[in-house]
Amino acid sequence: MHKQTKPVRAGKKLVPGLRGRVWIDGTDGTFLGYGRVVLLERIREYGSITRAAKSMEMSYRRAWDLVDSMNRQAKRPFVALATGGKGGGGARVTEDGERAIQLFWNSRRIFEAFLKQEQGKLNAKAMLAKSSNVTIRPF
Repeated sequence: MHKQTKPVRAGKKLVPGLRGRVWIDGTDGTFLGYGRVVLLERIREYGSITRAAKSMEMSYRRAWDLVDSMNRQAKRPFVALATGGKGGGGARVTEDGERAIQLFWNSRRIFEAFLKQEQGKLNAKAMLAKSSNVTIRPF
């Protein structure tokens, strides 16, 4: 599972460096991004939107809205839902959802490599004051 990091700070100072984020916009705004992909991974792990949301300290309503947004914007749903009842409901990530997870992490890896390459160019040209060896730390 992937963990998100916060901006790098030394004490209270922001550490200089090249940073960026990757997300995919759709017709209704954000379609796929870091938080949505982690939510899909948690749904896969727990088999439940409720449990996935709790594991991320997110409200069920917010998690449901994110799943609904992804499902509406995708050609085919990323999450299949089973209605509740005696045994309770559930959720599972579909094949398309699994492909979306892989696509996102692959795109993010490529983007991070690009940032690292460009950071090297900035360091080589000494464009960042007082930072001859800055490392890339993705958000």
